[in-house]
Amino acid sequence: MDTRSKPIHILSLGAGVQSSTLALMAAAGEVTPMPVAAIFADTQAEPQSVYRWLDWLEGQLPFPVYRVTAGSLTEGALMVRTNPRKGHEYVRSIIPAFTLNPDGTKGIVGRSCTRDFKLAPMFKKMRELAGITRGQKTPGVVSWIGISLDEVSRMKPSRLAWAQNRWPLIELEMTRHDCFRWMKNKGFPTPPRSACTYCPFHSDVEWRRLKNDSPEDFAAAVRFEKELQDLHAPVGRGRLDSIPFLHDSLVPLGEVDFSESDATGQFKFVNECEGMCGV
Repeated sequence: MDTRSKPIHILSLGAGVQSSTLALMAAAGEVTPMPVAAIFADTQAEPQSVYRWLDWLEGQLPFPVYRVTAGSLTEGALMVRTNPRKGHEYVRSIIPAFTLNPDGTKGIVGRSCTRDFKLAPMFKKMRELAGITRGQKTPGVVSWIGISLDEVSRMKPSRLAWAQNRWPLIELEMTRHDCFRWMKNKGFPTPPRSACTYCPFHSDVEWRRLKNDSPEDFAAAVRFEKELQDLHAPVGRGRLDSIPFLHDSLVPLGEVDFSESDATGQFKFVNECEGMCGV
């Protein structure tokens, strides 16, 4: 039986602008109560700038940061599996790639990247830290999520009986721009974008930034797209009957002209159902 009188507060740390601002605000006592910990779910596919930033951020916080992982998202997305009953090979659709269908139409495949590589390892660590028991129905965790006011549509209630979601930046009516301003006023460096290097929800502005400022990460995304396409090239049972692309123009990433950028430069995370990526 759970003996905790109050749930513990844990920050879901994406190591991007919003969640980093939230972590530092908590450290300064501007958001209370102080979280007992922050959890960074590592897909092993973030840009190197995110890992460098996380190393720095950990040193600024009075509470521990736990790095957890469900393994390599890249390896999972490129893994050829075998159906144990029917014996045929297949490749799971893990990331939300855009597709060129045989009839010439454009589509997007279902994905499980957030659920499997972000949420699952994070919830496992939360259960451990809070001592959640099997079948527990009473709240044991308040999960802080760094969604800002300009992304309010991404707010979703917790699906877990033992966890409650909280959005402190929205409580404070802070936008992403406000987070940048807070960091600057406090004398902190500018946080990087937080998202997997090959996330199809990148804006053109972000793709261009990655290409210009982090060419190794961009080259890795180009290689990943080619490997993903090669895996699905043999059309047949258990594989896509269409060609996957990382850019919604359905042009190979290395050939896309990013000069015609979208106006906002924002990630297309309005499509991201769990509200956990990019913060």
